[in-house]
Amino acid sequence: MGTSKAMLDVEGRTFLERVIHAHRAGGCSRVLVALPTQDGPVAAMAEEASAEVVLNPSPEDGPIGSLRASLRALDDAVEGVCFCPVDHPLIHEDTVQNLIDVFQRSQAPLVVPTFNGERGHPVLFGRVLFDELLNDALPEGARTVVHRHREDIASVPVDDKGTVTDIDDMEAYRRHCPDEYRLHQQGL
Repeated sequence: MGTSKAMLDVEGRTFLERVIHAHRAGGCSRVLVALPTQDGPVAAMAEEASAEVVLNPSPEDGPIGSLRASLRALDDAVEGVCFCPVDHPLIHEDTVQNLIDVFQRSQAPLVVPTFNGERGHPVLFGRVLFDELLNDALPEGARTVVHRHREDIASVPVDDKGTVTDIDDMEAYRRHCPDEYRLHQQGL
């Protein structure tokens, strides 16, 4: 993108702040942000937004590296993890709450939101899958675990297009956040 996705703006908040807020307000007791360094502006913003920064020693592994770093930072009392990449900043806190509610009621090992039948983020992984997620032999990262357990998924239909809105390049940013994109291009 030519800039840190985490620091891009949407409606007066950065992507990072929006993702942290959605999880915090949605009922997550702890929010972890995995970064390749615990210093710098992204780490400072994460801590200011009441998240804990964990060191991701394998950022080259992509999202699974962040998920693994976060899992290693948890204690044995944690029942599940709601995982969301920072490039999904438009998710709603109600979606996070719905996922947690379904997880607690169903005890499904995987809880996934769907918007118009399409799976999205965040994905809630139950503790029963933590060891599998930590295994190095995952050719497609966490997606490999999701595919292995697709029969066990509790799908949660949501009215939240943000679950399937992946802003991973400037074209997507322009399309989904046109006002912010324009200001970013103008250097404001």
